[in-house]
Amino acid sequence: MDKIDRMRAFALVAKNASFTAAAQRLGRSSRLVSKYVADLEESLGVQLLNRTTRSVSLTDAGATYLAMCEPLLDGFDEMEETVRNAQAALRGVIRVAAPTGFGALRLAPSLAAFANQHPEVEIDLKLSDRRVSIVDEGLDLAVRIGPMRDSSLMVRRLGPMPLVICAAPAYLARAGTPTHPQALSTHECIQDGNTADPGVWRFAIDGQDVAVPVQGRLQADAPAAAARLAAAGIGVARCPAYTVAEALKNGELVELFAPYRVTPYVVAALFPQNRRLTTRVRALIDHLAQDPLICNGGV
Repeated sequence: MDKIDRMRAFALVAKNASFTAAAQRLGRSSRLVSKYVADLEESLGVQLLNRTTRSVSLTDAGATYLAMCEPLLDGFDEMEETVRNAQAALRGVIRVAAPTGFGALRLAPSLAAFANQHPEVEIDLKLSDRRVSIVDEGLDLAVRIGPMRDSSLMVRRLGPMPLVICAAPAYLARAGTPTHPQALSTHECIQDGNTADPGVWRFAIDGQDVAVPVQGRLQADAPAAAARLAAAGIGVARCPAYTVAEALKNGELVELFAPYRVTPYVVAALFPQNRRLTTRVRALIDHLAQDPLICNGGV
């Protein structure tokens, strides 16, 4: 009997707390699954599961063994899939979530290039400026910008995303051009409703991370909207570089405080840590990490 079969049977019984459910997942009889687990326990010389007529639970040894054998099973499955698909075309659906502006301007063209390279892959792109739950909404991955706060997800860094402080020439002519971040206290600032503390902007001043309080009548939860408000002369905005790159080039906006730029945000791919990546999802993440539209900071 193969050791992998025993380990897989044990892992499924442990995760489902049921021999019957594990047997259904494996397409085997409950009796055979029970034998697999018993043989595994005999070979190890320890009891892995507590069994009663009504319940199945892990022993301490079983919990330790499960934590160690699951990565081995995932690695074995990944190895087989990689070899099996080495000469085969990628196929299947990839469900991706991303912020609205970045998704439309940067991610969509990159996904189009990937789809052209792999005609049997289907891509379902969902754009939203709220942080959707990857697990609850059945997504394969999400592309996000900013601090990565969800510790339950795996993170693959794709590139930096500089934050640019900017305003329109008309606003600066009317309100004056601030020459130091501390001068923002006297200016109308457009705040980002997606951040934990929209009334505080951070700068690198004399080698220190300095928090500068800002205020203003307008707040937007989409970076592209904040950029357009700034271009309309409403006030000063702090925006990811991709949202203002064209406006800075054509003079609609002027960058302020370039010497005081803070550490940039991160563009990252996030996916569940307890889910083995399929070959197609891994290939897409690798593609994004190499695409200048994604990995060069959006400028």
